[in-house]
Amino acid sequence: MFSGDARNPVYGGDGRKTTLCREANIPSRTQIFCVRYYYTRGFVKEVASNFNAQSIECAVQEHWRTNDTYATVKLHRGAGKPFFFVDGPPYTTGTIHLGTAWNKILKDSLLRYHRMNGRHVIDRAGYDMHGLPIEVKVEQALGFESKKDIEKYGIRKFIEQCREFAIGNKLLMDDQFANLGVWLDFPGAYQTVMPEYIEAAWWTLARADEKGMLERGYRVVNWCPRCETAIADAEVEYWDENDPSVFVKFPLKGKTNEFLLIWTTTPWTLPANVAVAVAKDFEYAKVLARKDDGETILWIAEPLVKAVLKKGRCKDYAILETKKGADLTGWEYESPLSSSVPLQNEIDHKVLSADFVALENTGMVHIAPGHGWDDFVLGTKEGLAIVCPVDGAGRFKEEAGIFAGQLVRGSNEGVLEALGDHLFAKETVTHRYGHCWRCKTPIIFRATSQWFLKISEMRDLMLKEVAKVTWYPDWAGSARFYDWIKDARDWCISRQRYWGIPIPVWVCPKCDSYRVIGTISELEERSGRPLADPHRPYVDDVTIPCPCGGTMKRVEDIFDLWFDSAVASWATLGFPGKTEEFDTLWPADFITEGQDQTRGWFYSQLGASTIAFGRAPYRSVCMHGFALDAEVRRCQKALATSLPRKRSSQRSAWMCSGSTYFLRQPHGTISNLTGRGSALPTGQSTFSGTCTASRFPI
Repeated sequence: MFSGDARNPVYGGDGRKTTLCREANIPSRTQIFCVRYYYTRGFVKEVASNFNAQSIECAVQEHWRTNDTYATVKLHRGAGKPFFFVDGPPYTTGTIHLGTAWNKILKDSLLRYHRMNGRHVIDRAGYDMHGLPIEVKVEQALGFESKKDIEKYGIRKFIEQCREFAIGNKLLMDDQFANLGVWLDFPGAYQTVMPEYIEAAWWTLARADEKGMLERGYRVVNWCPRCETAIADAEVEYWDENDPSVFVKFPLKGKTNEFLLIWTTTPWTLPANVAVAVAKDFEYAKVLARKDDGETILWIAEPLVKAVLKKGRCKDYAILETKKGADLTGWEYESPLSSSVPLQNEIDHKVLSADFVALENTGMVHIAPGHGWDDFVLGTKEGLAIVCPVDGAGRFKEEAGIFAGQLVRGSNEGVLEALGDHLFAKETVTHRYGHCWRCKTPIIFRATSQWFLKISEMRDLMLKEVAKVTWYPDWAGSARFYDWIKDARDWCISRQRYWGIPIPVWVCPKCDSYRVIGTISELEERSGRPLADPHRPYVDDVTIPCPCGGTMKRVEDIFDLWFDSAVASWATLGFPGKTEEFDTLWPADFITEGQDQTRGWFYSQLGASTIAFGRAPYRSVCMHGFALDAEVRRCQKALATSLPRKRSSQRSAWMCSGSTYFLRQPHGTISNLTGRGSALPTGQSTFSGTCTASRFPI
């Protein structure tokens, strides 16, 4: 606020760097001078000897409220050049944490700068009030463990609980942000639960359908078996898990005691195996492996033979011949689980070549197109069966034979037992594994029917638009964001949940045609009935006559939560219901969020806007760092890094002014903010020292 940091030091009147003062927790002479300057000119009152942060903070807040200072400043700058800012919406799941506070204070500081430069700042706050973040919190409060509990409780009652929870926390967060001194338009904040906002999402999907960018498809997606829904790549959190690392023998058809040797860390996917992939240019060896109990012929990538046989505790081996992977393609084999999983007897298993096969483990990859993205792409290309004998709860279905009813990740040991002599070697591996971002359950890959936006067909245009945007820092757009987009897959926008924006697609069960509805008025006109609430289950009851004579019913899915916030830049302007502000202000002049949003909000906005309008929805973007806790973990509500819920004591009031002072210091927006140890108390005491020292002559 008054001094620089170590990279850009500001010198005090005595010529010493103020960073030295900061390190010693002593207010610099520059800081003291500034406070004295404003005092002598009557801008502030003399600081009393018994300095009380709580009373000063309350007095300032009361002054702002009494004089409606924020509105006065807005009015004063009303004739200035517009500066359209879009607030990235936090989830209304509870009290804010240090990271949320830092984010809002950064925004507040930047917007104050533009106001002081004469700009008319459009600064509506925003809130994300749908989705799993809300649902899981409500489930926990109600003691629910699965979707079945919600169905039993009643969707209508559950939706109302979610609505009440989201609105209550929105009001709480309004107060907390105001206590931090943040100036945003909170009364006029956009809320994703409002009908006009929901209509913006519906309109956007209708535009996508008109342009042929909406598709029904059966594909592999990230799947949470506890929440029983697809989730986005950006919603997968990774940490270490221990899993079996196994080498399995697949018997070659028409051969005696001759096997392909594959490796996997997901034995539960073996009931869905349809192929084995090899690299066409690798050299594969036919190996005679000797153990105490006999000899076996195995096919393994030649450079890996020695390491693999050591894991299988072979005493000796001999390489009988070698072949290129291309020579192995077309070979047929049998499933080692054919007696346990009758479904496997119906599949024509064969060897294929694939460019993703690496020279590691055995150099042969077990392919289950129903449970892996690369597997699915290869299977689609080669016309393989997409086998997925797993239901939404992550349990095997009847076609999985003896494993029917078992949770897939809990069935690994049973699968290994069923393999019998086909299990060549077994170890345990610790590796990074994906988990649901809200309930923390390990995810699975599962082939399901979903709705997709064809982002893969828009990538080139999206990359061109990224180049037109001003990025802070530059590499956030030219490197990190660019790399993410160039590898982007089609966007799965459907979720199998309850509290969210309903996907406005009505399907006819008679002719299988579908219609996308773009506005609430269009739905009311086509259905011939009013719609009081566009949420589930109310909208689910609305039907539309189909030209074929059938009756169209809405698909039960809701939107991906990221699609909700993706339309924020036009929804906050009331578009499509209102067009005046959109025509004069859009796209946004500026947005700023944390570095994770290159995979999240920055991306979802660009995808939706490129499809709807053919251009980026923002002109400039600032990517800032994370706020880290004392253990250098990213601040999250789940990790108890929230700020005080209410200012019920001098300590909690001091947290507001002290935290704000600390967070406004020049940490550098790209760097991570580490609140380790006494960082916040240090900021508070420095602020106190500055105010106290200002009472004395320089």
